[in-house]
Order: sequence, then structure tokens, then C-alpha cells
Amino acid sequence: MTIPNPVFSTRISRYGSEALREAALLIRAGEPVAVPTETVYGLAADATDSNAVAAIYTAKGRPSFNPLIVHVADREMAGRLADFSPVADKLAERFWPGALTMVLPVRPDSGLSPLVMAGLPTVALRLPAHPAMRALIRESGRPLAAPSANRSGAISPTRAEHVLASLNGKIRMILDEGPTSEGLESTIVAPESDCIRLLRPGPITAAMLEEASRLPVVTGADNAKIEAPGQLESHYAPSKPVRLNALKAEKDEYLIGFGLMPCHVNLSPDADMREAAAHLFAALHIADASAAERIAVAPIPNEGIGVAINDRLRRAAA
Repeated sequence: MTIPNPVFSTRISRYGSEALREAALLIRAGEPVAVPTETVYGLAADATDSNAVAAIYTAKGRPSFNPLIVHVADREMAGRLADFSPVADKLAERFWPGALTMVLPVRPDSGLSPLVMAGLPTVALRLPAHPAMRALIRESGRPLAAPSANRSGAISPTRAEHVLASLNGKIRMILDEGPTSEGLESTIVAPESDCIRLLRPGPITAAMLEEASRLPVVTGADNAKIEAPGQLESHYAPSKPVRLNALKAEKDEYLIGFGLMPCHVNLSPDADMREAAAHLFAALHIADASAAERIAVAPIPNEGIGVAINDRLRRAAA
């Protein structure tokens, strides 16, 4: 006789002091908890506990060669985990707390689980701006590994109900603090002495990085190896086929628009790029749940944060 795997009862708890204490207890017990950041909802677990990190991979169905971002509460905690070059210090001073992740050499005494780095000599670190995530790090007393709180490769969650739809029965608790403000995952960079390597575009644009560092930003990482999250060719994907640069809907298509145009849902009628970024994943969730068989998305200018939007759309359509 085989014993079935236990199925968790997943609860959405409104963020507050009592829910925060409960979430921290779960973290310290080695369980993952879904928590909002300013970018997307993350599935957080103790980054120093290999069993806890393995629970993230299990809940998401995530390949173990894909490294995780470690979230810290302050610069002091970050300095205990990785070695900061002068360039990394400059970027942290300008963009932390915020939507920038830096891939840095991991310290030998970091205490991080090797599963977090997926066999690499580097760790991806972020100091988030969202008060709920930072409070959970402080309350649990642990750096938190936290990929997006959804099935691996699926549309990223920007609301608690998106997490529930994707991971119901896989985790015990979702901290709910409403929709995220940025709506796109963090920018990921590898700072070097003579340039900034852009591994994943996001809310912090290449122009912002160049202005802050006075160094060139080089795009196009070595595609032969995965250095950071979000580099898989097919990612952020709905269950339906996606057609890009669509000016009108074809039969059986749900059209996601941009600017003034006939469509089913509009990322930004005013063609505001930041608004479009904040609404992108929510619109993809709505389109995926619609009766239409396919999804079409209007053209998005490939400038500023539009580079990050188009990166997510290209991977969603792959």
C-alpha cells in the first residue's frame, strides 16, 4: 500500500503582525511561504536550509540547474553572503532597496545552501523595497531564497489570487498585500570592473545602470550556461499559444492591447510604459483564463522598460 503525498491547505492571509509572525514560524520550520515584493510575489524559504530550498523547487516544479535569488534585509546581511566590488557597491548605493539583483562571488563562509547557487560560484542577491518581504526576512532572521510564486515557467504572479491558482495545495500560506507595484521581475546584472553585464532586463533599465555606474551595459549573456533566473528560453508562459506584434485579433484570439486600439484588455490606453509593465502579467492571467484559444499581444516599443516587457513576451511566446 502506498501512502499519498500530503496536500497542504493553502490559506491567503492579509499581511499584518499576526500573519507575519505565522509566516516567520513556517520559514524557520523549513517551509516556503508566498510573499509580495515590489516586483512579483515570491515563494520564500530559508536560503541557509537545503531542505527548505528543495521545498521551493518541489512546489514550483523548477529545474535544479536554475539558480535562485536570495533576498536580504539590509546591506550588512548582503555583505555576509557575497563579496562586493567597488562597482557593486556603487550600484547597491544607487538602487537598493529596489528592483535590482546582482550576481556576485559567494563568500565561502556565507552559510547558504549550495542548492541556491545551482553549482555556481556566484549568488544572486537583492535588497527588496517591499515592506512585507523585508519584515519577513527580519522576523525569520534568515536570508530568503525567493523565486516567483508560481509553477516553473508559467506566468508570474502579481496578486495573491494568482499564487493560489498556481500553487494551491503546494504551500501552506500566502501573505496578501495587494497587487505588486512594478509588475515585472527585477533587473539582474553581473557587475564587472569595466562593464555591467545585463543578464535579465527589468524595471532598472540599461540607461539607469549606465548613468549610475559610468560603465557600458553589455547585453547578451553566454547562452550556453544559466547564470541567473529568467534565462530559460521558454518562461513566463501561458497555457495557450501567444502571437506578438498583433494589430488586431484574429478568430479565437484574446487581444492584449497597448495605446488606443480595439482590444479585450489594455495594458495602458495612454501608452504609458510603466503602467504597461505593472499590468502585463495580470493581463496574461486574464487572457489565459478566457474562452479564447489563443492570445495576441500588441506591439510594445522596445525602449526603456519596454525592453523588459518584450523580453518577457518573447519568452512567453517561445
